[in-house]
Amino acid sequence: MKVLLTGANGFVGSHILDSLRARGVATTILLRRISDTRFIQSHLTHVEAQFGSISDPTSLRNAMSGVTHVIHCAGLTKALRVAEFYDVNQGGTRHVVEAVNQRRDQIQRLVHISSLAAAGPSSPAQPAREIDPPQPVSEYGRTKLAGEREVTVKCQASFVVLRPPSVYGPRDGEFLRLFKAVQSHLLPRFSGGRQALSFVFVKDLAEAAVTALTHPAAVGKTFFVAAPEIATAGQLADEIAAQMGSWTVPLPLPTAVLWPICALQEVVSRLTGKANVLSRQKYAELRAAAWVCDPSRLQKELGFACGTNLKQGIAATSAWYREQGWL
Repeated sequence: MKVLLTGANGFVGSHILDSLRARGVATTILLRRISDTRFIQSHLTHVEAQFGSISDPTSLRNAMSGVTHVIHCAGLTKALRVAEFYDVNQGGTRHVVEAVNQRRDQIQRLVHISSLAAAGPSSPAQPAREIDPPQPVSEYGRTKLAGEREVTVKCQASFVVLRPPSVYGPRDGEFLRLFKAVQSHLLPRFSGGRQALSFVFVKDLAEAAVTALTHPAAVGKTFFVAAPEIATAGQLADEIAAQMGSWTVPLPLPTAVLWPICALQEVVSRLTGKANVLSRQKYAELRAAAWVCDPSRLQKELGFACGTNLKQGIAATSAWYREQGWL
């Protein structure tokens, strides 16, 4: 088996590469020449690095030489313009599928990393299931769903779609903001801290992706990849404060305040040329009552469970941040 991994230098992709290398799986990674490789530096002498991107069909075709399996992890979670989401999350996935189809006699499986955002929010009492009709509420979610459909409708090789919810763990720069707020003795309460959330520790997601590469029961299916535990945004912040041993002052951020904050951040992002997760598109996700999913199909059909609970995951993440001097 030889695996092509896209997005290998990113937060999630670097952990998938860790899992592949731990199993001694021959791996090719697709990198842009300007890619930041700090998270995967130790692997570079043990993998085949091909320069290119999912936006460049020629480089994708070249990278698939000798490859038997593909994990497509590359994607955008933030962008300055909506069109960028479509170019990468849908258009880039289309290029991956086209390259796989050109080698359909060689490629045995494509594992596509999507997002709970493609399914849309749910109610706290009714976690999203794979059989529910997708109802994304943000352009990010709509582009992730569009990317899924490039796979499920057009891929001529066997495929698996994985939908993680909020992913956290070592190397993540987004959750770091909440840790830093707590370190500064502030405890943000978005929408009163009541939004219910599913989570997945990044190492569990990586293991799920590698499991999906070869499991016979995974073919042609979509799976939510999440820990069974559900927590509110307030409980998440409280757990971080408890793990860090930091006293905090509550910082209420009611829903009515979130829209101007998101709109202002969008203006700042365009002025500085630096994309930020916060934007008017993100507001639709922040105001939802819940982002929770049911991971039972993954366990029943693949025998895989995300075993890291929030307390364990926050502890590991906090320790890594401190070791790296990020906190």
